[in-house]
Amino acid sequence: MIFEPTPIAGIVLIRLEPLEDERGFFARAFCEDEFRTAGLPSRFPQSSISYNLRAGTLRGLHFQPAPHAEAKVVRCIAGEIFDVGVDLRSESPTRGQWFGRRLTAATGDAIYFAPGIAHGFQTMCDNATVLYQITPAYRPGHAAGVRWNDPAFAIPWPIATPVISSRDAGYEDWAP
Repeated sequence: MIFEPTPIAGIVLIRLEPLEDERGFFARAFCEDEFRTAGLPSRFPQSSISYNLRAGTLRGLHFQPAPHAEAKVVRCIAGEIFDVGVDLRSESPTRGQWFGRRLTAATGDAIYFAPGIAHGFQTMCDNATVLYQITPAYRPGHAAGVRWNDPAFAIPWPIATPVISSRDAGYEDWAP
């Protein structure tokens, strides 16, 4: 695996190092030792899957505040998504800034999001599936979010009219 920093500390692009032959490729998607060496969590007590029927489905921007703040590794395992993290950490020099990247099942790339970074994605095709590795485990009473189209972030979502839940559409604007 190759761990690439992004302009926001706490968001790391994780690229596979595929071994290819006539059959396709094989690559490690997770290695506890390599994650630890890269300074990332190496224990993820929960994995979740998000299956999305329609292109344009938007989920987010979600986070869990302390004391249950989450770190996530997000990977598209079917189709393609536009994956986004917004830095909400009060002491961060990049507070209020976002990083986004298209993830596809074909490349297998993933993104690590540190605690304090809100996460969301938009599907670029029908039948997209996303795999999350999360630490700590989800705490329903602590789930929170900020509005996906908050002008403070000005995220250029690829599909202007998303398929979105009432919960996600109803999040408040960010209050720094």
